[in-house]
Parts: sequence; C-alpha cells; structure tokens
Amino acid sequence: MTGGHATPGPLDGIRVLEVGHMLAGPYATMMLADLGAEVIKIEPPGGDISRQVSDAYFASLNRGKRSVRLDLTTPSGQERLGELAADAHALLVNLKPSAIHRLGLTYEALRKWNERIVCVALTGFGLDAGDDPAFDYVVQAATGVAALTGDPAGPPTLPGYSSADNSSGLTAALGLLAQIVSGRGGQVEVSLRDVMLSQLNYRASAYLNEGVEPRRLPLGAHSYYVPAQLFPTSDGHLALFITHDSFWRSFAGEAGIEGFPAMAERAARREEVLDVVTKALATDTATAWEARLRPLGVPAAAVRTLPQALAATPEAIVTAGDFRLVRGPVRVAGYEPAYGPPPRLGEHGS
Repeated sequence: MTGGHATPGPLDGIRVLEVGHMLAGPYATMMLADLGAEVIKIEPPGGDISRQVSDAYFASLNRGKRSVRLDLTTPSGQERLGELAADAHALLVNLKPSAIHRLGLTYEALRKWNERIVCVALTGFGLDAGDDPAFDYVVQAATGVAALTGDPAGPPTLPGYSSADNSSGLTAALGLLAQIVSGRGGQVEVSLRDVMLSQLNYRASAYLNEGVEPRRLPLGAHSYYVPAQLFPTSDGHLALFITHDSFWRSFAGEAGIEGFPAMAERAARREEVLDVVTKALATDTATAWEARLRPLGVPAAAVRTLPQALAATPEAIVTAGDFRLVRGPVRVAGYEPAYGPPPRLGEHGS
C-alpha cells in the first residue's frame, strides 16, 4: 500500500534538520517524517556512509526525506547551516562528540540563528564523554546486554538486529518532541549507553536493590515468570509467556497438565514445571499449539522467520518510490503517511 495524506500528519509544519549517518539518527528522523514532519537530511559531499551499504538499506532509514549536500567544514557550509537552522524547529545529529562540537551542531553554536531550536545530540556515551567508538554491538557488549543474551552453556551473543541503534533512535525522537512541546529551545542528549542501561530496568533494579545478579537462562527464559520462554515442539519452537494464573489455568487445561496453580509455586518449582510443559508441548507442532492456545487468550506464538512474518502481515508492507518497506509503527486515526522515496544525494540543494 502507499499512503496519500488524507489529512495532515500530527507533525505537519514541523521542520527537522538531520546530520546523521548509518542507523540511529536516520531512524529517529524517519519516524518523524512518517508522522508528517519535513526532514532535511544534511549530507557531506560524499553522502551518508549508509548509501555505500546498499540502496535497500539506505531506503529503509531515509524514506520521505529531503537531501541537501553541504560541506560543514567550510565557511559557506556553516553559513548555509545557519540559514537552515533559522527556519527549523529542531536539529538531530549522531556523530562523535568532537565532530558535533567542531561542526557547530550544538544549541550553543546555533542559538544565534534561532533561540527556539531544539538540538538533539545522539552519541555513544554522552556529548561530553569523549570519542570512544560506539556502534550498536559495542554498546550492547559494554552495557551487559550481550552477557544476558544466549544460552548459559554458550558464549554471550547478540540479537539479530540493531536493537541499541533502533531503541536509541526512538528515544532521541521522544526527547526532540518533548522539548518542542515545551516551547523552549535547548540541548537534548541521548546516548546509546544510557538507553540500553535504561532498558535493563527490572534487571538493574533487582541487582541494585536486592543484590540479585542477572544470569542467562536456557531458551531465553524469563527471570520471574514460569513458564515464559521458548519451547521445542514436535515441529518448530513455541514462545509461551504465562504471567497470570488465569493464563496458566487455560494453558494447563488445554495441555492436560495438573497442579502448579499459583505463580509463586511455579517460580519455586521452575525445573519441575518446565519439564512437564516441555513434555506436553512435544505432542504437537508449534503452529498447532498457537492455533489451540490463542482462542483461549494464552500468549503464545510459533517462532517464524522474517519472510514468514512479513507474509503473515501484508498490511505492514508499504511502497516508497521503488522500494517495498515496513510501515511506521505509529498509526494515527485519519492519517496515512505518504511514504515518499528516499532522496538522491543533494537532490534538494547543495
């Protein structure tokens, strides 16, 4: 499907400048563009480095934007940056802190052009924390996320997508909009490190307040709820997440399991419960269990590949120029994003 702007988007009239590369920053501003903001992507003479990855990669992070090619290391580039900032609501940048300061991409540098501009610095460890390299996988390793991921008998591992970059992009978009709503200009900082530590919320709280050090459990098992993990079946794996006793009663009745009626008991007898559940689920396929349990209100899903998930969710696929992409996750009643194509380098000025 392709959107048509039946009504103005919630961010219609908001202009955002982006000096970003690769994933986190461009993802943040693409979410804003999907909601109707005008996003002007300021690219160096050679373009965003993600253009070198693949056209599909670039399109997945930059649909619906405008591209202006500027050399910010030159006086003329700085002059043009100021002119753009004068008419913008916000600037979002993800570069090393030294580059952000050197290129004048902070509120202190740009306030002479626009007192109300919101400047968001998206960095690895903080705007004043130095230039340590901070790509997604590095931050996941540095914040304890990798140590929590994977089978306890194996090495630490990483998810199959850039979770730190994507999460940080969404957080940066939130910070940008919060400051715009305040009606005040100013500097906003978001770091990948802080975002990932924040997302370890209950794990960190258990350690800080109760001394419970997090550990990896087999098949991605939850540290509190039982059963809540992946289970092998006669064909494929099933994700089962039992958080309420009512869920357990419905599941146990369908699976022919007796006992363990209370969450506290299931947690205390974890291994016994998991053994019984594993044996029960081995009697049918993952897709069959999903079909049996969902009508009962039990949270369960067969593990799918990405192609299978996309095939099962055709409404999530949109067209942006020559590219088929996954639509934005925020749906606003009465508004359908236009999903414009990704811009050519310098298509809208230099």
